[in-house]
Amino acid sequence: MQPSNEPTTKSATGEEGKKIFSTWKVLLPVLIGLSVVAYMFWHDAEKENLKEIVAGIHFNWRTWVCIGLACLFMFGRDFGLSWRFRTLTDRQLRWGQAFKVDLLCEFTSCVTPSAVGGSSLGMVFLNSQGIEFGRATTLMMTTLFLDELFFVVFCPIVVILTPGSEIFASGGVGFTHGIKLTFWLIYSVIFAWTAILFCGIIWKPNWMRSFLTKVTSWKFLRRWQDKATELGDNMVATSAELRKKPFSFWLRVFGGTSLSWFSRYLVVNALFFGFLPQSDPEQWVIFAREFVLWVVLMVSPTPGGSGLSEWLFSEYYGDIINSAGLALLLAILWRIISYYVYLIIGAIIVPAWIKNTYNKFRKQ
Repeated sequence: MQPSNEPTTKSATGEEGKKIFSTWKVLLPVLIGLSVVAYMFWHDAEKENLKEIVAGIHFNWRTWVCIGLACLFMFGRDFGLSWRFRTLTDRQLRWGQAFKVDLLCEFTSCVTPSAVGGSSLGMVFLNSQGIEFGRATTLMMTTLFLDELFFVVFCPIVVILTPGSEIFASGGVGFTHGIKLTFWLIYSVIFAWTAILFCGIIWKPNWMRSFLTKVTSWKFLRRWQDKATELGDNMVATSAELRKKPFSFWLRVFGGTSLSWFSRYLVVNALFFGFLPQSDPEQWVIFAREFVLWVVLMVSPTPGGSGLSEWLFSEYYGDIINSAGLALLLAILWRIISYYVYLIIGAIIVPAWIKNTYNKFRKQ
């Protein structure tokens, strides 16, 4: 399988890689986000007195400490994923290499629709750090399974522990019903996809490969047969590697996955804690709503969920914040810490990565 994948690696790290990380793809999410923020600010200024909005926002020692804490939580997110990459590669990656792969994957998430995700080029990033391409593909499939498994396990737990009137209710009845329906529809898809991945890479890989090949042999699905066959082959290869792993391996990689997602969610808790002391009793609800928010954003058609994220955050947490201006400020800070920072870091490191990787393959 590996030789057939090598041309893809060279292509993706050459001209195709330059197209994927072109300047306009970096600027597009920024423009979308700024446009939505500008519209929301104009809309909020009509509902509230602009001077009252500004006067109601205070920066003190508590807010600055909590902004720093939010940044620390985002580092926890990167540490968790880097730890996972290190564990998956049996520590073949050094910490610096693991962080680099993590940042490159996050940058890919920033410039591609949320449904695509940062794993779309993860195998290329791993390969550039010395992991053979065939093995890198199996590792990224494992990370995909772990991320989906996190949602499958923890979403029901969080929903059970949180009253439905608090986790879904926000503002109007239409919004509440809409976000609840969207959440459960997307969760159902995630559950089904996780079941397929479990069968394919843990339980019955050969059966799943045969099933995918047979289904896509039908006339109206034939156009996806090559991709389905490749997916089945990758599942078999991934299964062969994972079945050798001890239970402690699964504890470590799932622990890194959980640390990453929990840290990302706690960014919002830190911001609320800093700007809205009166919301402290509702910290669990704020945390629980992050699960719903991220599941809904998984189907965002915009790069990195830009635009939709800011709007959804302001609407979803509006009943807790009770100030359109402050809701917008928190949405902006949340996106700066959890999104725009990675966009900037990626814009800095990606050109050098493309140049170095492309030159390496030219010499081969």
